[in-house]
Amino acid sequence: MKRKKLNVKHLWKQFEDFLFPRLRLSITDRAVYSHLIRHSRLEGRLQLRFSMPWLARGIGISTGPVRESVRRLVVLGALRLIRRSKAGHVIDVLLPDEIRGLRPGSIAALSSHCCISPNLEDLDFLKTRALRQSIHLRERGHCFYCLRRTDARVQCLDHVVPRVRAGRNSYRNLVSACLECNSLKGERPAADFLRWLYRQRSLTASELHARLRALDALASGKLSPPVLHPDTPFGRKGRPRLS
Repeated sequence: MKRKKLNVKHLWKQFEDFLFPRLRLSITDRAVYSHLIRHSRLEGRLQLRFSMPWLARGIGISTGPVRESVRRLVVLGALRLIRRSKAGHVIDVLLPDEIRGLRPGSIAALSSHCCISPNLEDLDFLKTRALRQSIHLRERGHCFYCLRRTDARVQCLDHVVPRVRAGRNSYRNLVSACLECNSLKGERPAADFLRWLYRQRSLTASELHARLRALDALASGKLSPPVLHPDTPFGRKGRPRLS
C-alpha cells in the first residue's frame, strides 16, 4: 500500500503552532527533532537507526546536549525508543498529530498552558520517574535557584516549602536544583535562600528579582510542567535507556 505523501507546509505549521510551544522545546530539542524527522518520515520511513555522533554532526552540536535532547523527546512522547545497541538506536519519530495529547483537533480548544492532565493538582510528582523528569524539563536543565546549567548527575528535586513544614509533592512546590543549592538551602524559605545567594554574589539583582517572581508564579500554578503521560510508570523496568 502506497504511503500518503506528507504535506510539508502543513507539517511545518504544526511544528510552529503547537508542537514546539506545547512541549516547550529548547533550540537544541527542535534541531534534534527536525533532523530526525528529515531523515525518517520525510523520506518515507517510519523507523530510523542512528548513532549519537551522527546526529551531533548533522546539527552541529556536541554529543552531550544532543543525548539529553533525545532523552527529553522520548519522555515527552515525540520519539519512541524501539531498541538500543552498539550499532545505534532505533526509534519511531512521531508526527505532531501522532503524539498522545497533541491531537490538532483538540489543541485549538486549549489554552497555551494546557498541555497537562486535568488531574494535575492531584498528582504526586515524586511518584514516578516520568513525573520527576517533567519538573527537570520545566527548568530546561538549569537549577531553579542559582540558574547554573545542570545534568542528570548533579540535579535533584527540591521542596520549596520543606516537607518538615508540610510541603507537598506538588508541581507548585517542587523545583529542579543542583546538589549544592539543595544542600545549602536546607529548611530555609526559598525566598530567603535566594536573597542569600544574591549576597554571596551568585545572583545579580535582576536575576534575584526574576527568581522571586518565578517563586510567585510557581505558587500560583503558572509554571506547569510538560506532563503528557502523568500516569505512565517510568521505573527501572520500563525506563528507556539512551547513551
